[in-house]
Amino acid sequence: MAFFLEPWPWYFSGFMIALVMFLLIMVDKRFGMSSNLRTICSMVGAGKRTDFFDFDWKSQRWNLVVVIGAVIGGFIASEYLSPNDAVAISNQTVADLNALGFDSAGTSYMPTELFGNDVFTDVKGLLVLIIGGFLVGFGARYAGGCTSGHAISGLSNLQLPSLITVIGFFLGGLIMVHVLFPLIF
Repeated sequence: MAFFLEPWPWYFSGFMIALVMFLLIMVDKRFGMSSNLRTICSMVGAGKRTDFFDFDWKSQRWNLVVVIGAVIGGFIASEYLSPNDAVAISNQTVADLNALGFDSAGTSYMPTELFGNDVFTDVKGLLVLIIGGFLVGFGARYAGGCTSGHAISGLSNLQLPSLITVIGFFLGGLIMVHVLFPLIF
């Protein structure tokens, strides 16, 4: 049971991702989570109003199983296989986050200052969530897929646009963390 309760080594997780990608390539399928939103919208009739959603969603049903599996697997892992609620981060990172005002760093899975219920009463926090959600959704659609689709599926298929997109995701993350985040908070 200790194997399931401890974080898995990178080489095991990497091997499992590679195995799944190999199997998907063998059956000519592409992995990506953001495409499921398009499938769900098409299922409920959005194709009648917008051409983007007018496609054969039944050919993408298999990918909805991935979403269901991710939700169920996440629930099982968080409720039954996690030894505590904190993420193992270094003491220096905890100190840096505390200096930025994140008192829950090192004691909770996600910073309660950003993801707690209090964010709905704070105008700045609410605006950050709304604008951030819009930018993530817009970016995933504009880039032709989300980070998981490009980084896992696109790179394993040796697609140059996915490599460029992943570099953009990485650079955007660095700019957000080191430039924009300190300005906002």
